[in-house]
Amino acid sequence: MLRITLPFLLMFSHAFAAEPSEVITLWPGTPPGPAREVGEEKDTSRPDAHKVAGRSVIRLGNVSSPEAHVFLPPEDKRTGAAVVVCPGGGYRILAWDLEGLEVADWLNSIGVTAVVLKYRVPTGDVDPKWLQPVQDAQRTLSIVRSRAAEWKLDADKIGILGFSAGGHTAAMTALATKRHYKVVDDADEQSCEPSAAMLIYPAYLSNKQNTELVEGIDVTKNSPNMFIVHAFDDGIPVQGSLLLAMALKENSVPSELHVYDTGGHGYGLRPVADRPVTSWPKRCHAWLKRNGWTK
Repeated sequence: MLRITLPFLLMFSHAFAAEPSEVITLWPGTPPGPAREVGEEKDTSRPDAHKVAGRSVIRLGNVSSPEAHVFLPPEDKRTGAAVVVCPGGGYRILAWDLEGLEVADWLNSIGVTAVVLKYRVPTGDVDPKWLQPVQDAQRTLSIVRSRAAEWKLDADKIGILGFSAGGHTAAMTALATKRHYKVVDDADEQSCEPSAAMLIYPAYLSNKQNTELVEGIDVTKNSPNMFIVHAFDDGIPVQGSLLLAMALKENSVPSELHVYDTGGHGYGLRPVADRPVTSWPKRCHAWLKRNGWTK
């Protein structure tokens, strides 16, 4: 049985337009994989930490109990679509507000239910490091589909969106050929495959030479449609996004790629006047609308 807690006030100094409708503990017992002692879950940002668009970032670390934070738009504005959001952070931390809570606000504003995934980190000592986050993402997708009727969702419009390492998690989840854990309960009778994927400056897609996709990034004709954003000057090589887009094209999977000349990495949704890449939410909204996910 899923353990669900009531909405709660975030124990951080940041304020957001909405609190989660529910916070769902993903696993009824111990999460799959080796048990690890990672320390107390906390915001690891230091006072002198890098800011984005002049604002601080919650760098949530030491997550050992993964959760799905559900944000439902007002019922009269709900489109029936939902998106699981995977914050980035190099599989070390989660950029919890920048690439999570702020994304939920935006998705709710266009009528899309947002489920912000607090997946396990750090996982650098686990091989492969993406496995536990992908297990958490797959579990979340199945849970969301199991609640579709209750939340007034279309089970065929449950997508996944990720940033940086979260973009890698989203890609590995979207392209997985199997469930990466044993079935836990009735929720897992529902599909763990996303209906679409949105990858924002995704990391770890290409090999060291940036000449081909890494193992596990295998596109087929049955892969979901994708929306991909990258900046040419990103420290995470743009070739990963280019190679993925080429593979999608070769397999006739309708997708959209935006590459900007400048913009760097880790901007989330925060607009910067001289960086057109930060206008990507408008492009993504248009893409979702064309595909019938928003009104």
